[in-house]
Amino acid sequence: MSRIVVVGGGPAGLAAAIAVRAQGEGDVVVLEREPAAGGVPRHCHHTGFGFRDLRRLLGGPAYAARYATLAARAGVDVRTEASVTGWTDSTTVTVTSPRGVETIAADAVLLATGCRERPRSARLVPGTRPAGVLTTGALQQLVHLRRARVGRRAVVVGAEHVSFSAVMTLREGGCDTVAMVTEHPSHQTYAPLAWLAAGRLGVPILGRTRVVEIRGRERVDAVVLDDGRTLACDTVVFTGDWIPDHELARRAGLAIDDATRGPRVDQHGRTSARGVFAAGNLVHAAETADVAALGGRAAARAIADFVRSGAWPDAGVPIACAAPLWWSWPQTLAVDAPPRALILRTREVVAEARLVVAQDGRRLWRGRRRLVPNRSIRIPAGWAGAVDPRGGPVRLGVG
Repeated sequence: MSRIVVVGGGPAGLAAAIAVRAQGEGDVVVLEREPAAGGVPRHCHHTGFGFRDLRRLLGGPAYAARYATLAARAGVDVRTEASVTGWTDSTTVTVTSPRGVETIAADAVLLATGCRERPRSARLVPGTRPAGVLTTGALQQLVHLRRARVGRRAVVVGAEHVSFSAVMTLREGGCDTVAMVTEHPSHQTYAPLAWLAAGRLGVPILGRTRVVEIRGRERVDAVVLDDGRTLACDTVVFTGDWIPDHELARRAGLAIDDATRGPRVDQHGRTSARGVFAAGNLVHAAETADVAALGGRAAARAIADFVRSGAWPDAGVPIACAAPLWWSWPQTLAVDAPPRALILRTREVVAEARLVVAQDGRRLWRGRRRLVPNRSIRIPAGWAGAVDPRGGPVRLGVG
């Protein structure tokens, strides 16, 4: 009987595990390092989860619990407090847990380790090192899991989707938001969310601005902006600026995409190593939980096909982005079954961009889109059937 190991018990990992079990492809083991499965939604108390994948709207904890319940019903072996610490070969992992250290051999491995926000240290923000400096994830855990008070006056660094979630969490924790600070000209979320979370509360959004110093001794007492202003506060929350949890992928020697910083994959989640797949926000940081779950389901179909046939295709056709486009998912196009859509990200705001997809000077698709940093752009992929598998890279750009 075959065995599939899934590393990561968030939406992508659990959705993939459930889908593999539904196809009758042997044992599925999910390894989750946290005490409970469900991933980040466990401590996101706002609604909006589950619309695309479960066809219902749920709060984060209910959404996470729903997937954990579905996994149990499907017969998935979910092991919590189990950290994968290395590889002994391409599909055998070393696992450390309260049960000790063990190796688990598999016919296929799915990496669904998700992503994280870059903290202050990674953003090289100088100043003192007082208490009160958090990421959104740390903030949500303090407020929703530990019921702790975080402060009274906060500055939120960032103005993308998750930044406004941070503002709402701060308010729930009894903390006012003094300002949101973003290097971009304006916020990067949808206008209704911006108004609901910040506009109606009078929270100013300071565009084209950076935090260049944090001040305070035992506790934060102010931040300094690059225009010389000083904002008094006792809490600073760094939001967004996502990076995949890619350490395990790098230890496996997988090809890593320079832009996403996650493993390079085709539309089926196949990486550069035979039998190793990747899905969810490890490969497109950061999409919503339901998009990650649907990516897990798609990878499950490819995993089942691989376990049954043993077939592993050639590398496929690489996809390259030209500025202002930043990255795409997937980064490689397998020509066996074209994807429904591509996900793109941009570094710059373009009110009405003329996007062009081409290969070897031959235009495959053209369309108009509004480009906003930190917000996904989706384009249809019906043109993928016209890609020459022996040709050069597929190039995405603005023409």
